Parts: sequence; C-alpha cells; structure tokens
Amino acid sequence: MENSCNESSCCSCSSGCCDSTSESKKTKVNIDFLYLDLTECERCMGTDLILYESLLDITKLLDAAGVELIINKINVNSEALAIKYKFVSSPTIRINGRDIQMEVKENSCKSCGDLCGDDVNCRVFIYQGNEYEIPPKAMVIEGILKEVYGVNQQKNEELELDYILPENLKKFYDAMKLKQI
Repeated sequence: MENSCNESSCCSCSSGCCDSTSESKKTKVNIDFLYLDLTECERCMGTDLILYESLLDITKLLDAAGVELIINKINVNSEALAIKYKFVSSPTIRINGRDIQMEVKENSCKSCGDLCGDDVNCRVFIYQGNEYEIPPKAMVIEGILKEVYGVNQQKNEELELDYILPENLKKFYDAMKLKQI
C-alpha cells in the first residue's frame, strides 16, 4: 500500500509531511530553573542534573505530542534578579510560571553557607510524603506533565501576590556583598 499525502489527512510518512508548518503549531512550555549557585551548592547542582535527566526522559515523548520545551536557567545572583523573578527559595523549578513545589520549606544548606560565609537555608522538596534536598526525577517529570496536560488548573498564588524578598535570600545576598569587599 502506498502512502498518500493530501491536505485533509496526514500520513506521517516523513518529517514535514503534509503540513510544513507543524513546527509553528507546537505548544510551547517554559521551564525556568532558578538557582543561587551551580559551582558549589550541592542542591542547585543536583537539581540541575535531575532536571537535565528528566528532560532527557520526556523530550521525545513531548516532541511527538507537539510540545516544545523552552528551558531557561536563571542564576538569581542579586536582589534585583530575585525581585524580577519573584524568587522565594533556591533551587526552584517553574513550569509555565508554576512552581513544581508550591509549599516552600527550607533547612540549613551547608554549601550556600560556605559560599557566602553565613548560615543560609535552602529549599527542601516534599514529594509523596518524603523530604528531599534535591527533587526526585519523578517529581520533576510529574510537574511538567501536569502542566502540559492541563492537570494544574489551580492558580499560582505565589506569583500573583505582591512580592517581598524573603529574609533568608536577603541574608544570602548581603553576605555575598560583604564577601566581595
């Protein structure tokens, strides 16, 4: 049987078959990875690796479903950037502006403390009743898929509220400024 292409049906006989504008019809999903440091902070480096592995696992599936992932790695290394991105804790992964972990829980982060020379708390992720300093891959993939397939219908109240720089981040940025003097 011979494959045939026409405007009313697509046979998927080759890439670009039938509809040369299929790329422009892809649904775009923005993934923002916001972090304080990728050179010393074990949580930020670990989250970066987990995000990378998660994307490797699902990119082909999402591409086949017509979804284009746009990845933004943002080093929130100043108060101005923290305010611009309404940064609440490090590390943070947002899918289309929604944090994969709406609840912000933190504990002492030795890496960031060593980096700035002061005690600093960083994010702890809660997934299926357990706490993780680095989000599990399943949590990241689930967060992406929920956003892609419309399961996340709740509004992201965190980003809609007036932003106030958290004291913990202010403390980190102030300590980093003093360290540079």
